[in-house]
Amino acid sequence: MPRLSLYRPEKGNDYKFLDRTISEMFTVGGVELYIHKYLGPKNPSDEDATADQPQYDAVKETNIQDLLFLENRDRTYDPSIYRVRGVYNVQDLDFNLSQFGLFIDNDTLYMTVHINDMIRTIGRKPMSGDVVEVPNVKDEFALNEWDVGLPKYFVITDVGRAAEGFSATWYPHLYRLKLSKISNSQQYKDIFDQKIVDPVTGEETDKTLSDILSSAQRALDINDALIAQAEADAPKSGYETQQFYTLAVDDKGNAALQTVDQTTVDSSYSLPTITAASQDGIPKRTGYAGYLVGDGVPENGAAFGHGITFPNGAVDGDFFLRTDFLPNRLFRFDGLRWVKREDNVRMTMTPTNDRMTQKGTFINNTNATGVDIVLSDISTSTSNQLTTTADYVDGMFAEVALADSPYMQAIVSANGSGKAVIDLTSDYVVGSKIEWKLYRSSVAEKVALSKALKKKPGADL
Repeated sequence: MPRLSLYRPEKGNDYKFLDRTISEMFTVGGVELYIHKYLGPKNPSDEDATADQPQYDAVKETNIQDLLFLENRDRTYDPSIYRVRGVYNVQDLDFNLSQFGLFIDNDTLYMTVHINDMIRTIGRKPMSGDVVEVPNVKDEFALNEWDVGLPKYFVITDVGRAAEGFSATWYPHLYRLKLSKISNSQQYKDIFDQKIVDPVTGEETDKTLSDILSSAQRALDINDALIAQAEADAPKSGYETQQFYTLAVDDKGNAALQTVDQTTVDSSYSLPTITAASQDGIPKRTGYAGYLVGDGVPENGAAFGHGITFPNGAVDGDFFLRTDFLPNRLFRFDGLRWVKREDNVRMTMTPTNDRMTQKGTFINNTNATGVDIVLSDISTSTSNQLTTTADYVDGMFAEVALADSPYMQAIVSANGSGKAVIDLTSDYVVGSKIEWKLYRSSVAEKVALSKALKKKPGADL
């Protein structure tokens, strides 16, 4: 008579009997789960593929999108939803008050599922990245404007064999899944972009799951409101000094004021002529020094010009703001030369793309550089387009400038005759003279950080 043993090298009838019994237990007493099967990261196009973000032959769950950071940010999910049964322990949601703040320690679910049922249903074992919807915890009375219940989604973060799932045959029958709540992030875009189906008509609406589950838009609205209030309270960095008066002094240190007892004052002068800010009353230097006080405006509201080149015929005391300097620089003419007065280092503290700083223009540089110039000329605009004599070639690039303004990029298209046409923006007035350059192609502008920093950037706050 052979020796009795519950363990067999092969999975025999004992294992199959116990496995069917356990599966029936989950069918009778388990909760239904909706599985969103993870298919793998999205494949980049030929143009976007790099060495660390390669293009694979096929979308597979074992692919790695970013080999540098070992991340799968752009995930693809099966549009079909798979139903399986699972068991988990329901627990109260408690806050951990043992440290500063409120922390939730038990917002993680540990779900037990039947191994063979899961593999038969989704075609493979569960893995990290699969999303599980637990319908029995749907919030049907949410405080919002939607007439639908809010489903609860969890992502599988770990998979293992449950200790209680080993039978007397020493073979496992259960998987233990560790589930964490998901948020409306880039990884789960495929799920949150699903259209909501009207429960009455059965048709898709223009709303998505993101609209009813995500608080992203509310957070953005709050953030925009805070930024608007901050910009109202502190429009620019540094200190505002334009409301302060700077007293001009003469060579002896006395106030350089024009008074009625001076014989050089003509009684026919208009009132603005007899002020401390006119003629002899222009301050020789700024009256306020400190951190981030330069705003590119002369003291006491004196008139000044601006442009990318100094004007001809300047007289002693003229102010001129050079807009080709970064930051913009204010000069004062002393009769012989233009002397630096101050730099316009005060600017908005909101990190926008149009901040005139070395850091902002380097990091957010979207400009291009023309390659292989074809034509250049100065023309008078008769419409919002400039027609050239050059034949249009795909990829052409143009730069245009109005008066003393710096060159700006422009779109180049073809007209009915196949000639290159430069599209002008609304800033250009019909009849104005425009200097333009047409290039055969362009490349993205690249500036070495070491070269950019040699310009000694000003405020970047």
